[in-house]
Amino acid sequence: MMLNGSQILIQSLIDQGVDTIFGYPGGSVLNIYDALYDKKEEIHHVLTSHEQGAAHAADGYARSTGKTGVCLATSGPGATNLVTGIATAYMDSVPLVAITGNVASDLIGRDSFQEVDIAGITMPITKHNFIVHDVKELAATVRLAFEIANSHRPGPVLIDIPKDITAAVCEYEKLPRFEKRPISAPDEAQLKDAVNAIRRAKRPLIYAGGGVLSANACEELLAYSKKTQTPICCSAMGLSSVPYDYELYLGMIGMHGTPVANYATLNADLVIAIGARFSDRVAGNRKKFANAAQIIHIDIDASEISKNVACDTALVGDAKQILTHFINQIEEQKHEEWRNTLVDFRTKIGLKKPAEGDKVDPRDFIYTLHKLLGDDAIIVTDVGQHQMITAQYYQYAKPRSFISSCGLGTMGYGMGAAIGVKTAHPNRPVVLITGDGSFHMNMNEMACAVSQNLPIIVLVFNNSVLGMVRQWQTLFYKQRYSETSIARKTDFVKLAEAFGATGYRIALKNEIEPVMKEALSCKGPCIIDCIIDPDDGVYPIIPPGKGADEIIYGN
Repeated sequence: MMLNGSQILIQSLIDQGVDTIFGYPGGSVLNIYDALYDKKEEIHHVLTSHEQGAAHAADGYARSTGKTGVCLATSGPGATNLVTGIATAYMDSVPLVAITGNVASDLIGRDSFQEVDIAGITMPITKHNFIVHDVKELAATVRLAFEIANSHRPGPVLIDIPKDITAAVCEYEKLPRFEKRPISAPDEAQLKDAVNAIRRAKRPLIYAGGGVLSANACEELLAYSKKTQTPICCSAMGLSSVPYDYELYLGMIGMHGTPVANYATLNADLVIAIGARFSDRVAGNRKKFANAAQIIHIDIDASEISKNVACDTALVGDAKQILTHFINQIEEQKHEEWRNTLVDFRTKIGLKKPAEGDKVDPRDFIYTLHKLLGDDAIIVTDVGQHQMITAQYYQYAKPRSFISSCGLGTMGYGMGAAIGVKTAHPNRPVVLITGDGSFHMNMNEMACAVSQNLPIIVLVFNNSVLGMVRQWQTLFYKQRYSETSIARKTDFVKLAEAFGATGYRIALKNEIEPVMKEALSCKGPCIIDCIIDPDDGVYPIIPPGKGADEIIYGN
């Protein structure tokens, strides 16, 4: 069958299982959009307001489903607008295929209108990128891009296609769905060392990262923990891999982690890190992190082993397979004394409770949100204080129900990501929790949410400041508030109405539940402007570069 390059691209995406693509048209991709017109019953295209929103939407779609997110942009500024979204996916190991058009082959290198070397620009933030020089290579390139994006440690791949290639014609032959590349088994001697270390341990601790979710190993993680009675703490990326009400779940670890999770790292004699990277937000002082413990590091990426914190036993391989091996090899354990120690500590020092009085405390809102939404909701956040409060207090019950930029820390991520999540999960409640600083960065995507009639609840914690940066200025910069008191005049209720959405405002605690109930009945997107105290900090906090023994519990 003879097809042009654009038809081959769209048919190849369908052959690889793609049903949704997020994008924005332009001159260099006009042929591609023309081909999309004929396949609109097979591929749902979501027109975002900005290409960055398209990249974040593809990212949210991927994180919440485990599938590959796909975004499409034109050449030049359209392509460069994807960069932040690609970098966000790269830092958090999200499978993404970004497709960009480029100027025609004979115009490349001539400073042509809307020409940019997007392959060169994105080389450090992609697993691989392709420039298609021959239409005959296009179908195979698409299949290979999906294979690379999903094999081993997932991540973004870019395909750049000159405009003449999208118009060129050749014989098209359907290729099979991509298959993930096989994963090598970990070293047998290291496996034996790990099993022996687990048998010897009196105070073991599991530190679960995003790799548990990527490997679809949540059931195995829980089964192993139950069999060996090993407590679990999670990085921000690992949140939702363990149900909040599991008796051995300690909560989030690290800079804004729970007191008991950080206490456990100080006192454990064995830490089993699974799909985690020991980032500076977990191990602020790398030399002091769990320095009384042996460390077993399980990761699919050998480059992560001992990169930040030296480990004693390295298991490079699939987390699901390795946990299954442990479950089969290791006998039941109790660790009652260790468990009792942690329970006692948590009883004495827990997370900060919501404040008394009429003012809105974000923690009250988080509790009410879960009470009204139940366990089926998917929570998306932007980056800042609201992100950490949500990470600390929301009660996640199902895997892939916390969607957030944890590695790059991208303010403005949330609105696009929420669109991707809701597109993938039309029957599940989707809430974006953001701050006024983050929301101002990409609130233009509310136009997309309205156009697509996506009933997303956008909860803006509005304190008129850049809260997390200001908190650092309070703690570490002698309260010199340089450019963090933004005090913008935006009326979020009127803004919602201008977009064609519904707007609400909450200024008192007793307004939270009735307004939330009304918002849940909205047929389309809505914005809730939630007025909070600019001095309500996120605690506990481990100061940057410090260890868990130097934690600050509150102001």
